[in-house]
Amino acid sequence: MSSKVEEMFMYDDTRLADYTYDNSIDRGTVDIPFALLTLVLLTVGVIMVLSASFARAYYDPNNTTGGNATYYFVRQALFALCGVGVMFVCSRFPMGFYRHISGIVMLVSLAMLVLVLVPGIGEKVNNARRWINLGFTTFQPSEIAKIGVIMYFSALICAPKNKLTGSIKGLLRYVIVLGAVCGLLVLEPHMSAIIIILVIGLVMLFLGGLPLRWFIGGAVAGGSLLGIGYALFPYVRNRFTAWLNPFADASGTGYQIVQSLYSIGSGGLLGLGLGNSRQKYLYLPEEHNDFIFSVVCEELGFIGAMLILVLFALLIIRGYWLAMHARDRYSAMVGAGITTHLAMQVILNVAVCTNSIPCTGISLPLFSYGGTALLLQMAELGIILSLSRDIPEKR
Repeated sequence: MSSKVEEMFMYDDTRLADYTYDNSIDRGTVDIPFALLTLVLLTVGVIMVLSASFARAYYDPNNTTGGNATYYFVRQALFALCGVGVMFVCSRFPMGFYRHISGIVMLVSLAMLVLVLVPGIGEKVNNARRWINLGFTTFQPSEIAKIGVIMYFSALICAPKNKLTGSIKGLLRYVIVLGAVCGLLVLEPHMSAIIIILVIGLVMLFLGGLPLRWFIGGAVAGGSLLGIGYALFPYVRNRFTAWLNPFADASGTGYQIVQSLYSIGSGGLLGLGLGNSRQKYLYLPEEHNDFIFSVVCEELGFIGAMLILVLFALLIIRGYWLAMHARDRYSAMVGAGITTHLAMQVILNVAVCTNSIPCTGISLPLFSYGGTALLLQMAELGIILSLSRDIPEKR
């Protein structure tokens, strides 16, 4: 199985394909289906932010919004417009450029993860220091770390004479990078980001041809880390307890999940109608962020929610298709890594909202409120559009 996957991604493995910097060679146009799916989902996401957030924006006990009901919507819409520009700008850069800067991106993400732990620089919210305050907005360095791992691992795997044979020496660099990133995230703490980055790292190694026996050991190690987290961090234990029986403490540890389930159940087949959610009136926490999918279910119903998931599925399938047809191996690895990241966040967010897994802070791509996170997501999708421009068109 591993060898077959490796063969799929064994394209031209030159260090830096000359065509990426040769201005005399015209690149093709971006992949229209992928771009259209992205823009449709982004548009629906901004509309849902308006619907989900206006109640909390109007009544803000911290007076952050100044009573402006469209506060979150206006900011998200501005970031969405900027994100479209970022996506198409990123699509203009050749993939060789991203291969050149992969190490720099990884170093910057590690530096940011260190800075966020410094008091006065990192902003502490709910006993977690995960954000850096820029004044006009905040951002999570863990978002940069995700794309950093994808780009850096792809560059290492595609380097000449760097075939993943399964030797300890060959894996050492990957283990050091993942260990450094996850160690810094433990100090925040940020368990959901640890899970996502570990899975991304494992997927990249799998696509790179790492023998399957190492993944069995990785599964055992992952289970051990989960047990350690359960033993050391009370909030992890509370979330497992709330997951198993949220109604046992419906006003405490299970409050988020209970309100999310009420919201989803209230939508029924056709929903209450756009803007008519009841749970968003300060019952459902993070209704415009982590639990925006619950509002989608309540207002658009089962059918509307399934249509949105179908759009996400088409985007993910198209992303993998583009990765499989990429012109060189590095482009294929990066495309598959970014698409896997997108798929994971969608699946985990929906799973949290429906109480299929323990509650954890994972946003829904292109929907959840968050300016810098949205910009980074659009940049990642722009990189996929960049590799799509190098796919030879069929005559």
